[in-house]
Amino acid sequence: MKLKKKAKVLLLVILALFLIGIGVSWMVMTGPVNSNDKNDIEVVIKNGSSSSSIGKLLKENGLIKSELMFKIYLRLNNINSLKASTYKLNKSMDLVSIIKVLEKGNSYNPDEVRITFKEGLRITDYCKEIEKNTNNKYDDCISVFKDLEYAKSLISKYWFLTDSILDSSIYYPLEGYLAPDTYHFKNKDVSVDDIITTMLDEEEKKLEKYKDSLSSNIHYYMTMASIVELEGTNSENRKMIVGIFENRLNSGMNLGSDVTTYYGLQAAMTSDLTSEQFNTSNPYNTRVGMIGKMPVGPICNPSLSSIEASINPTKSDYLFFVADKNGNIYYTKTNKEHEKKVQEIKDKGDWIW
Repeated sequence: MKLKKKAKVLLLVILALFLIGIGVSWMVMTGPVNSNDKNDIEVVIKNGSSSSSIGKLLKENGLIKSELMFKIYLRLNNINSLKASTYKLNKSMDLVSIIKVLEKGNSYNPDEVRITFKEGLRITDYCKEIEKNTNNKYDDCISVFKDLEYAKSLISKYWFLTDSILDSSIYYPLEGYLAPDTYHFKNKDVSVDDIITTMLDEEEKKLEKYKDSLSSNIHYYMTMASIVELEGTNSENRKMIVGIFENRLNSGMNLGSDVTTYYGLQAAMTSDLTSEQFNTSNPYNTRVGMIGKMPVGPICNPSLSSIEASINPTKSDYLFFVADKNGNIYYTKTNKEHEKKVQEIKDKGDWIW
């Protein structure tokens, strides 16, 4: 009896070890080939491909460890419909994840173009990106953005576009109203109109939660946001700068914002301007002849951070601010204090130019 009992125990131990071994082998063989390798591997599964041919293809591309385990998993889970398509997979995916992707299918398009429009850039910058990534020419892109009739047609479609953008002094009616983001388009033949409406649709989504605040004077808020986008570096100092600009406007001063001068001249912000350039009268240039006035329109396409700052500024007694080349911003209450701070920055070698 004791021998029989020992034999049963031994048999159970062997069976347990066997099951554990199977479990461990299963985990190993269905695990990722290389959990650290996330580089995309393009795999094309053609119509009518069998599970065996798909398993072989995945193994040849180093995406699975075992064709047999692939087929066993399909059989055990009664999966018999893997969709033909072009996939981007990687070696960090385990067998189950790969099969789920193939089972679901996708709409991967090898001709798709991806364009990133960054915040703080102008429409001229955006047209350069459009020319670089699509079959549209820069000059044709600019022509669309300058078209007043086209701009008018969009005003009735988007609540945040108003007649203010039709001012004849504005260079590009849609400047400031395009949502900076990364966009995906079907192919390089995408039209400028399709790109614009896609960006406006995204802007509408992003601005919706601010609608009650913006609707009272959205052109003011978007213009202010575009200025502080370039003057500030984060949410907090942008809110402070908006408060300072409002203090200046309420005190009958001009904004004195250098970035508006650059835009008015359509100059790149890569070097200092001359006194003559800073004193050039222009509906955008808030350095001269613009006492108590905002620029005629936005000077770039701002981030949500800047839009929020334009709506909720920080109140203070400051009337001046200046930034050094390290992005530090200093606030002062009088022109004398401001000039002193500017000189200190220059003496330290931290002047922006």
